[in-house]
Amino acid sequence: MSERDCRIVLASGSPRRIELLSRFVPSIVVMRSHIEEVAAGPPDVQVRVLAERKARDVGQRGAGLIVAADTMVAVNGQVLGKPSSREDARAMLRRMSGRDHLVLTGLCVLDTATGRCELAVESTKVWFRSLTEQEVEAYLSLDEYHDKAGGYGIQGAAALFVERIEGDYYNVIGLPLCRLGRLLEGFGCGLLERIRQS
Repeated sequence: MSERDCRIVLASGSPRRIELLSRFVPSIVVMRSHIEEVAAGPPDVQVRVLAERKARDVGQRGAGLIVAADTMVAVNGQVLGKPSSREDARAMLRRMSGRDHLVLTGLCVLDTATGRCELAVESTKVWFRSLTEQEVEAYLSLDEYHDKAGGYGIQGAAALFVERIEGDYYNVIGLPLCRLGRLLEGFGCGLLERIRQS
């Protein structure tokens, strides 16, 4: 695939995803999708469906390799979305306290030139230590919970809550780079090669 054909368009407004992909693609194009982020089924199905919807929405307006992702947090199969309020975030943190949860990210790469679409889901298990009410309130006062699945960001102060993870750390941030890199290689667009050329 030529440099022209390897134009990567990220279907996202997420600063975290933009920052992560920009490490490999300095000239990244970002276009926000306009889909309603609602899907049915188990969490792994939901993230896959939403990632594809985002990619296809942006693919109607942009050209190149459209990269889309959707991340969810699930406890015992129940999705914890982005908190709608401080109270909602408090309930999520209490729910995850002293136990494990899954972070799932659906990925979609869509080639607008050929219509080829590849999907994947990355899953990471995260264990939170037991949290005190004071710790929950202190975290909420930082306002880091806004616009984050499960009401926390592992790259922020919530790192103090994480005892261990099993899987891809970058998946917990919202963009599993290893899996995405493998998907893009399948389209002839390796991220390592793009770094070398820049």
